Amino acid sequence: MTQHNIAFLGLGNMGEAMAKNLLKAGHRLTVYNRTASKAADLEKLGATVAATPAAAVADAAFVFSMVTDDAALLELCLGPDGLVAALPAGAVHASCSTVAPDTNRRLAEAHAQHGSTLVATPVFGKPDVATAAKLWLAASGEADARQRLAPLLEALGQGVHDFGDDPGAASTVKLCGNFMLGAAIEAMAEAFTLAQKSGLARQQVYEFFTSTLFNTPIYKGYGKLVAERHYQPVGAAPAIIRKDMRLVLDESRTHLVPMPFANILHDHLSTTVAKGEQGDWAGFAERITDGAGL
Repeated sequence: MTQHNIAFLGLGNMGEAMAKNLLKAGHRLTVYNRTASKAADLEKLGATVAATPAAAVADAAFVFSMVTDDAALLELCLGPDGLVAALPAGAVHASCSTVAPDTNRRLAEAHAQHGSTLVATPVFGKPDVATAAKLWLAASGEADARQRLAPLLEALGQGVHDFGDDPGAASTVKLCGNFMLGAAIEAMAEAFTLAQKSGLARQQVYEFFTSTLFNTPIYKGYGKLVAERHYQPVGAAPAIIRKDMRLVLDESRTHLVPMPFANILHDHLSTTVAKGEQGDWAGFAERITDGAGL
């Protein structure tokens, strides 16, 4: 693979793992994180640490961003020392965060005014999946930029799916996917709780279904957490996915799509956050066991 100057902005659990894989692929990496200490491990591996987003992207042909929400991404891109104004003409920004489709559309317009391009590239997978470079990625944006970015994405995941020229499209896919994950967790929580109150062992029911009708990674992985009622390790915090469900509901209202299950998921996550519960976001399944008196 051709070596490139790459900037990576946002070094949470997902971002750090993805940045390390770009380093392993032989690219020259400059990193930025609001909390600078989180860049220490990457610096030891050979990355250059920048003091601002603008400094990080000054010589970059590609920049990746992975931050928690729309406000953080907009600040990173358009705020003081933001990346958009500093990114060289012709560079490509891979926007990996889970944000509203219109946020990436707005940023794509800002990039175009400065001669660069945004490609929405949200990812599916937990931090351990990111570490193993087994993410699934959705991509949308200007066709030439998608093509140029594609070889770099091979270092991050096991597959990239193309959703066309609209820079908001891949974000819609990401929101749909997170909603479907939440609906699966809700279904398992209700089913396993019914089984338990009927005198069956949650674990036995989980093992039956995940070896027969629901023999898939999602039901096996999240189902194990729900069956055992043990929500560690943390893939994503409840507050982060609550934000995602709010974005799902925003899109549903914009497009006049009734989504009653999304409202249920948002409410369960709101309760989980309000109670201050720690652990993976799948812990909202406890709202079902709470309601059943367990």
